[in-house]
Amino acid sequence: MAHWLRFKHNNQFGFGTLENEAISIHKGNMFDNPIPTDQRLSIGDVQIMTPCTPTKMLALWNNFHATAEKNNLPMPGHPWYFAKTANSFAPAGATIKKPKICSGKILFEGELGIVIGKTCKQISVENIDDYIFGYTCINDVTALEYLFNEDAFAHWIRSKNFDGFGVFGPTIATNIEPDTLTIKTFLKGENVQERQNYPVSDMIFSPREIASKISGDMTLEAGDIIACGTSLGAGALKDGWDVEVSIEGVGSLINPYRD
Repeated sequence: MAHWLRFKHNNQFGFGTLENEAISIHKGNMFDNPIPTDQRLSIGDVQIMTPCTPTKMLALWNNFHATAEKNNLPMPGHPWYFAKTANSFAPAGATIKKPKICSGKILFEGELGIVIGKTCKQISVENIDDYIFGYTCINDVTALEYLFNEDAFAHWIRSKNFDGFGVFGPTIATNIEPDTLTIKTFLKGENVQERQNYPVSDMIFSPREIASKISGDMTLEAGDIIACGTSLGAGALKDGWDVEVSIEGVGSLINPYRD
């Protein structure tokens, strides 16, 4: 297993693997035979960036049996998904800000993210591991007031694509078995509140099935991300508190929230 990240140091971008608070710097292409160097940096001396630069982030809705049953939703025959645009992408540590035009709740949604490692199109589930680079933590932030405020049209793109609403990182974990993972989300302020705790095994479509099925719809490029959807417990952020999405073996994504 390795944990890959991107960083900025002395106004230069770099990438490498993280172990015990030290970054082993690599050169070349993270997704195509990266070359290790003898250079190392402390994570405390760099600015953490998003661990990759996706051409797109695709995000699922209604992908857990528990939420489907609670909300009396039908079982999807194919992943239900929307897109998050590049302006929404934000790294660990970035402040999630309530847009000035919003007056309602801003929601957190802790999720597992699939990171594609090379161009893929119409790949079977049996072969999809060859195209998945690894997994990351995602906070799919949502301005709830805009999602269903018009009867004729659900504003998935608008409600989920304000600047900084597609938070992911801080690392990409490779050589990990996704089906055994558990996603936890905490709010941290005056105290610590565990708000989500759910297993990947409750997914309607598993991570491998998601990637395979979406590759049948469109070409996926190296660095693209698929957010696997969230389960019970997603809720409103609190001004001045931090939100943490934690997946053992993958990482811990922590961001402050400000109204």
